[in-house]
Amino acid sequence: MTITPTRETLDATIVQIIGGHPLSGRIPVQGSKNIALHLYAAALLTDAPVVLAAVPDIIDTAVCAQILTHTGATVTTTGGRFAVAPALATAINPVIHPELGHRVRTTVVLAAAMLARTGQVMLPYPGGDAFCPRLIDRHLAAMQAAGAEVTADATGIRARCGPRGLQAFTVDVNTPYGPSLGATVTAMLLAARARGSSLITHPSIEPEVTETARFLAERGVAIHFDEQGLHVVGSEWITGGGFTVAGDRIEAATMIMAAASTGGNVHLDGITLASIPEGLTAALATAGISLTDDASGGIRSILDGPLRAITTATGPHPALPTDTAPQLAAMLTQADGSSLIAERVYPRRDTHIKGLRAFGAEISATGSIIGVRGPVRLRAASAAAEDIRAVTALLIAALAAEGASTIRGMYHLRRGYGRLLANLATLGADITITSEAP
Repeated sequence: MTITPTRETLDATIVQIIGGHPLSGRIPVQGSKNIALHLYAAALLTDAPVVLAAVPDIIDTAVCAQILTHTGATVTTTGGRFAVAPALATAINPVIHPELGHRVRTTVVLAAAMLARTGQVMLPYPGGDAFCPRLIDRHLAAMQAAGAEVTADATGIRARCGPRGLQAFTVDVNTPYGPSLGATVTAMLLAARARGSSLITHPSIEPEVTETARFLAERGVAIHFDEQGLHVVGSEWITGGGFTVAGDRIEAATMIMAAASTGGNVHLDGITLASIPEGLTAALATAGISLTDDASGGIRSILDGPLRAITTATGPHPALPTDTAPQLAAMLTQADGSSLIAERVYPRRDTHIKGLRAFGAEISATGSIIGVRGPVRLRAASAAAEDIRAVTALLIAALAAEGASTIRGMYHLRRGYGRLLANLATLGADITITSEAP
């Protein structure tokens, strides 16, 4: 199995950006990467074909399509549509491809769907961005609570149910850093096929969770939130049909911050203000960026004046999303004063700091808190990053810097963004993409 474009090709790709050009204009927002990845797993639960619309054209979509195909599903991806016809339960291959499964973060969620359909699964350890240790213990606890025996060794994890299959269960998906988004979806998928009514306590309410819940509810699964947690009644038949992926709030934030860093404004189609978390809206407003729903559709961002320093913290929805923190740090290099960003979803998130320092940013980390002093006149630099959001932080720095910068790490960018570079060019960015000689 191969992925197009290959990692080798993208690792040899260099993006040159001549900064200093204000970015303004109107562009579309892709379907949410993180929501789509969880819906790909949920589609494996269905007993009839599913068509997901507005899926992002990213490497992780291609990887998930191949993982699903390896299980026996028939998958086609074209024109922003992800069509899945799951295999009959008796024909499913309950194995998450060992190499492909190591490329995405939702490997355990995909495995939960397989376990729910067949009563057994083999999976590799998940991959994805490794900006800090990311545990899967709550995922495995959900599998065990549902009646599976879970074993692990150096090569991966095996889970198997007894002859009675999955049973209704109660599981707590809370962690020291708040509810686990992924484990909530894992437990939800297991519960959708378990016999009886299951309860997930301290569930995440991130859009990835609520959209997956809406997908399942529209397929006939009885599911609801209350003060106890998330209740799911298992179903022997889950129907198919169409479902549209919501706009990507992280890409929207990235484009807003990129424009603001250069003194520009942007109009985003394919998303509404209701999709932007309150914590993000508040942080941007404090920095001097107002967001409004536009009468013609989409969101309009307006820079009210020079960017201002802020003190903020990431957190569970509807707080500031952790996936916007690196980009926010890059933007705040252009803000007047000293800013602080506290990371409260993961133990730490600071892989973007080294790259931003190469541009001359005054940025530091003390434990889980990032400090940024601005405004700084960034200089052109050559930099690279090893996770999706860190790469976008470097792109923002390059757009704000004077001179010609080069950015590597395009494999990671393409894992999460389908048309980011093209959209930046539409807004007025001076971008050239070349390949290094072999």
